[in-house]
Amino acid sequence: MKHFSAFAAAFAGLLAAPALAQTVPPPAISVTGEATVQVAPDQAQIDGGVANDARTAREASDANNAAMGKVLLALKGAGIDEKDFQTSRLSLQPQYAPNRSGPSPIVGYRAANRVTIRVRDVSKVANIIDVLVGAGANDIGGINFMVSQASKLLDEAREQAISDARRKAQIYARAAGVTLGEPLAISEQSSPSPIFRGKVATGMVAATAPVAQGEETLSVTVNVSWAIKPKE
Repeated sequence: MKHFSAFAAAFAGLLAAPALAQTVPPPAISVTGEATVQVAPDQAQIDGGVANDARTAREASDANNAAMGKVLLALKGAGIDEKDFQTSRLSLQPQYAPNRSGPSPIVGYRAANRVTIRVRDVSKVANIIDVLVGAGANDIGGINFMVSQASKLLDEAREQAISDARRKAQIYARAAGVTLGEPLAISEQSSPSPIFRGKVATGMVAATAPVAQGEETLSVTVNVSWAIKPKE
């Protein structure tokens, strides 16, 4: 019985040895590759609307509906497709008088309605802002510039990032006296692309609003592990 137990233990050890050997990672060099692309945005989003104060909630709501109706008609008249603008926020809130000694009384109501406009030609951003303001919009929240072909540009940056990782790995391999082999693992670090945001003041009816679109930086970072082997 003792001989059988010893044989079983030895046999189990033989089975476990290859499994342990497989857990040892192969020799490798791990580096980070980076690439950036500078591109001018070709689309934009404008967030704007109207806000109205009144004594009662009904008066505030009616005034706001009428004002927003003029804004929407102005957008249609400017050639903006209806699919390119939609209501983004609608609110009706009481307004309180300052009172340090107790509960503040309600002195009126504010109704607000905001619309988000997609601009497919950034050269028209300033004109659309003027249309909004001219139609009575008194709340321009901001402008977001975007790149419509960001995915295609990021794919080009990914190829450049892999080339950058290979360049770095080859430097390390030469310095260490080894030969660079095939990539063992590739992973991309998520880094959301920046969106340029800008605020435009209201009250610019007479002159065109100055708007600078600038550039966006699209970046990609990848982590790559390359197999290495001794030089022959």
